[in-house]
Amino acid sequence: MLRLTNIILPLDHPEADLTGAILSRLKIAPEDLLSFTIFRRGYDARRRSAITLVYTIDAQVRNEAEVLMRMQGQPHVGPSPDTSYKFVAQAQPAQPTRPVVIGLGPCGIFAALILAQSGFRPIILERGKVVRERTKDTWDLWRKGELDPESNVQFGEGGAGTFSDGKLHSGIKDPKHYGRKVLTEFVKAHAPEEILYVSKPHIGTFRLVKMVEAMRDTIESLGGEFRFKSKVTDLEIDGGQVRGVMLENGERIATDHVVLAVGHSARDTFQMLYDRGVYVEAKPFSIGFRAEHPQSMVDRARFGRFAGHPLLGAADYKLVHHCRNGRTVYSFCMCPGGTVVAATSEAGRVVTNGMSQYSRNERNANSGIVVGISPADYPGHPLAGIDFQRELESRAYVLGGSTYDAPGQLVGDFIAGRPSTELGAVQPSYKPGVHLTDLATALPDYAIEAIREALPAFDKQIKGFAMHDAVLTGVETRTSSPIRIKRQDNYQSMNVKGLFPAGEGAGYAGGILSAAVDGIRVAEAVALSMVGRDNDAKGGGVSLPQDY
Repeated sequence: MLRLTNIILPLDHPEADLTGAILSRLKIAPEDLLSFTIFRRGYDARRRSAITLVYTIDAQVRNEAEVLMRMQGQPHVGPSPDTSYKFVAQAQPAQPTRPVVIGLGPCGIFAALILAQSGFRPIILERGKVVRERTKDTWDLWRKGELDPESNVQFGEGGAGTFSDGKLHSGIKDPKHYGRKVLTEFVKAHAPEEILYVSKPHIGTFRLVKMVEAMRDTIESLGGEFRFKSKVTDLEIDGGQVRGVMLENGERIATDHVVLAVGHSARDTFQMLYDRGVYVEAKPFSIGFRAEHPQSMVDRARFGRFAGHPLLGAADYKLVHHCRNGRTVYSFCMCPGGTVVAATSEAGRVVTNGMSQYSRNERNANSGIVVGISPADYPGHPLAGIDFQRELESRAYVLGGSTYDAPGQLVGDFIAGRPSTELGAVQPSYKPGVHLTDLATALPDYAIEAIREALPAFDKQIKGFAMHDAVLTGVETRTSSPIRIKRQDNYQSMNVKGLFPAGEGAGYAGGILSAAVDGIRVAEAVALSMVGRDNDAKGGGVSLPQDY
């Protein structure tokens, strides 16, 4: 197969034009093109009046070696890389212990899947419920203001990414094509096949629910064992080596290999690890608000006359502004045609996040507008960032009326520094509801100053971004983990052998795809360790927050 990149065609090109472009690029006759598949299709909207599609194609041709020789020196033609997944180890017939995976978000799911496919029969522990029961509990918070601290947006089968836009793209380095393995397994679990080739694939919450169930069935069929409502409260560590995990019900599970994939909101687990002496350090994260605008406005600003085109869908954006006070404000987890959701996991606190369905057809676009902060902003012990998050979330609860309503303010009023008293053209989507107020006290002064400066700057890129009636809803605090559970090159904890920190909670991922990829890497490290081989599966994780 040959890989052809950067084939550029008009947005509404006839289907035959793609074949013609392939023939022209390779300088071959039609009968010499045996078949082709689209590996990637993106768009270039930098010129709104002339939006183009950009293709990467894998083509099968006659006399491939001859064509490749003739194309030498051409920057956009070469052999197609092998993106198939290759297992690094298989379980031995009498493996003395089984690996334990703690947490069932994208990282935990893929760690469990790889271990199961490799024959290691993992035990998977999840403090929350199965995904459908968890979905009901989450809706109870949104509709009735009733919070279950163990079953919500943050905790339960599927992890926090289940209630998100379902983005499946990331900026991570992926030389071994683990991302392709993730997408392929998602398609096997009934995700739409287009995620294999569109440049910014997404799934949406409802489809994610079904996919999570299908992947659970696959792991169980390979010998994996799931235990829901099984909260890990302690680790047994002997001489710097994990020997077991303790559950809230008093049960002990013996194991020498623990994948810690608990997500960025497992604050009690972080405290337990810190108390047990596991090496933990504070890391940067971001704080801010959710901003809602009419999706139609964003579509027009990004696509001009092509707004609403079926191949483009609902428009997204990515914005960054470097402020005079030295802070950086950026858009985070942008959800086209989506809703703002209640994402708290603790009583008496308010947290926002964004979510979209696959159709992305809700009236509003929403995005986190967040300010980067560092441990210097919350000095103290390694868990001080958690204390800082809690303080802001408790403050938001009070500003929202001491219910699970969120505090909100119109963008025009926020910029002008006056409280909002009534909504305008933009109706906020957050449930249970939005209580209009003055958000000036919701965040530290440096963050309020930075966001007030950034909103008009963003308006120069997305016309209407600083519109008076757009709505800010507070607060966004769970952009990424406030800690890093640092690990060695073999993916094990710095000071506890057999403990494999993984994914977002450990500070090594930021979003569904990067978390899943990190789960694969860690699972490979566990598999190699269990069969007594050195870990040659290096690749590192992601330390900076990415979009969901």
